[in-house]
Amino acid sequence: MAKRKSKFVCQSCGYESPKWMGKCPGCNEWNTLVEEVTAAKTTRGNWATGATTAQKPEKITSIQLQEEPRIKTKMQELNRVLGGGIVAGSLVLIGGDPGIGKSTLLLQVSSQLSQRDLDVLYISGEESARQTKLRADRLDISSDRLYVLSETNLVDISNQIDQLKPGFVVIDSIQTIYKEEVTSAPGSVSQVRECTSELMRIAKQNHIPIFIVGHVTKEGSIAGPRLLEHMVDAVLYFEGERHHTFRILRGVKNRFGSTNEMGIFEMKEEGLTEVLNPSEIFLEERSQGVAGSTIVASMEGTRPVLVEIQALISPTSFGNPRRMATGIDHNRVPLLMAVLEKRVGLMLQNQDAYVKVAGGVKLDEPAIDLAVAISIASSFRDRAPHTDDVLVGEVGLTGEVRRVSRIEQRVQEAAKLGFKRAIIPAKNMDGWTVPASIEIIGINSVQEAIKVALGD
Repeated sequence: MAKRKSKFVCQSCGYESPKWMGKCPGCNEWNTLVEEVTAAKTTRGNWATGATTAQKPEKITSIQLQEEPRIKTKMQELNRVLGGGIVAGSLVLIGGDPGIGKSTLLLQVSSQLSQRDLDVLYISGEESARQTKLRADRLDISSDRLYVLSETNLVDISNQIDQLKPGFVVIDSIQTIYKEEVTSAPGSVSQVRECTSELMRIAKQNHIPIFIVGHVTKEGSIAGPRLLEHMVDAVLYFEGERHHTFRILRGVKNRFGSTNEMGIFEMKEEGLTEVLNPSEIFLEERSQGVAGSTIVASMEGTRPVLVEIQALISPTSFGNPRRMATGIDHNRVPLLMAVLEKRVGLMLQNQDAYVKVAGGVKLDEPAIDLAVAISIASSFRDRAPHTDDVLVGEVGLTGEVRRVSRIEQRVQEAAKLGFKRAIIPAKNMDGWTVPASIEIIGINSVQEAIKVALGD
């Protein structure tokens, strides 16, 4: 009989300790160490196949490659985020806030793949088969090749996959699945790690793409050990607010495509519909001729997106002025305000600053610095910038405007949407073809950009 021993595992980061501690040394969280009983392994085998024979090393020049076609869905936005489609044998993790639409998205994808002569197995650990049927009826989904299973035992799930041999599997969600050999409760670090490892073995051995749903913590990260994101082939985050109709599917890890790719959907009564031209959606309600509003051409993965940035500068009523930002890193706002105060001479130290990216998009690239700086200066001077201007550029601490990547794609997107001028770094002026319908203005500093944009 295998010897049983216990250990204490942090439910936030997966840190293991032989004794209980009030504060986890790994993530500094309090009261997250939970005792888990494990059985000592008596045999040693291969982690993926359970076999005792080891793989032999091969010369990289002798390995034969075989191009396998990707499984494409009818959603171009999902195909874009995944790098061109679903790869056979891949394990994809999708996370998001409760009620954001993860199950709706995967049920629609399952229906589309079942119509392409693929047997699809949708495994729900949170809903019964009848509840899933109600959701399918609401989405007008009906297919004889779409199978629904309400099960949480990993052994039974594995047996059903072996019997059905589907072409696509959905696990909703990984926090509800449990393995009998692991004594901890479902959703614990050990259960999530072991169940994901078993699902990865099933996906690789049978060449079945498996999508697993993961819950998120209050900070917005995937619940469970960080190892979970390292084990899977791709990690997708489904973002958005339940009070808005737009949903953003963002890829933060992808072994088969580019990272930080973004797909945009709109939630309607009949389900999620893709938004093929997000720039028009984000700019259809933009403010024109109003101080504090600028347009930036941001790159989301391989696609340029035009977004409105709004700023409001008002005199503070307290001793310490407030600095608030929505959609961008809040640390960028005081940094850019310090540059404007030191290099341009704007007296902003007694002003409250509120900066927002319209449309609920989150921008994290440095190329948005110039648009944020101009919107702050525009609101402070109460002078509206030109409505047909697009701004792109990274702002340094000395007030210089640095070059950015993929400037040609950004300008082409602006020209396609009817903008007349693009204010870009002077170092980005050469080496590409300028569209005939837009004027390019190169600037070297924030002072020059303010003179051009605000007419000073």
